[in-house]
Amino acid sequence: MVWNKIKTKKINCIRNIIAVCVVALVSAACTISYKFNGSAINYDIYKTIDVGEFPIRAALVYPPLQQTFENELLDAISRQTRLQEVDGNADIELTGEITGYSLSPQAVGEDAYATQTRLTISVRIKYVDHKNESNNKDETFSAYRDFSSTEMLTDVQDELCSQISEELVDLIFNATLGNW
Repeated sequence: MVWNKIKTKKINCIRNIIAVCVVALVSAACTISYKFNGSAINYDIYKTIDVGEFPIRAALVYPPLQQTFENELLDAISRQTRLQEVDGNADIELTGEITGYSLSPQAVGEDAYATQTRLTISVRIKYVDHKNESNNKDETFSAYRDFSSTEMLTDVQDELCSQISEELVDLIFNATLGNW
């Protein structure tokens, strides 16, 4: 009789261990995850967007910048929203211009020469929400990257413009479509 009680306790203990393991495995496999892509769009209301060109109106002009910025903006909209990009007559219009492209010295070395140079790009956007005019915006966004003055701008310009465009698009997206 004692052996039956011990046997029963062992079986119950093993069952409990197995139950705990099963619950742990199931809960680990069934985790809840949230994906925040930044979009705060009601797709019952908004279906289309018209993204215009962003011409360069800056004193300094780097021609590939316009295409780099526009591609980054269109890619972000297609990745992070379900809005259909159309030409004209859209629920939302996003237009603007590249207003600034400037270089400035940042850090000065012992020899009184700059050791760091900053490339700053500014973009003015006009966001028109045809469904809710209170969301309309006309703002300027700026971003920059520093690089060593020992490097030639022509050697780092494409990479810097790509990085800055990505940051600008994030800022613009969050202020408009992200509705933050």
